[in-house]
Amino acid sequence: MTTLKYLAAYPEALTSKIEDLLKQQRLAEFLLNKYPTRHDIYNDKALRDYCLLLKNQYMRKSAPLSKVVFDKKIHVVNHALGLHTYVSRVQGSKLKSKNEIRVSSLFQNVPEPFLNMIVVHELAHLKEKQHNKAFYQLCQHMLPNYHQLEFDTRVYLTQLEEVGPIY
Repeated sequence: MTTLKYLAAYPEALTSKIEDLLKQQRLAEFLLNKYPTRHDIYNDKALRDYCLLLKNQYMRKSAPLSKVVFDKKIHVVNHALGLHTYVSRVQGSKLKSKNEIRVSSLFQNVPEPFLNMIVVHELAHLKEKQHNKAFYQLCQHMLPNYHQLEFDTRVYLTQLEEVGPIY
């Protein structure tokens, strides 16, 4: 029996279905039927524009973003797909702060809904630092099918690790 580490917190009924698809070598087919194409956001400028569009639509009054980039140093093994960092520095008598969003470069070659889920997740950290009820409510406000997309992204990560890329 394969250990589906990305799906460990999900009910056995779901994980067994994914495990069966994996054994039958049909997991890629399942994902491609649901998400046939990858997005066209390939560089940091396009990612920044994409993030700012979402931020301005749902979180206009939140703190500004100073940096949005694809980061090659973020790996799934570190249990991170994206990072939100808040840095504050004292400059003279003023306190300067920066909000940065870094998305794993793994997400340069995935369907747009997966990238959307990661960006929404990181944007939600502008208001809610912890993964609590308010955080997930904010994620669902910005992306109503957030939980389904998170699950599907985890299924894709399982495919990527067990078999290889499909996009």
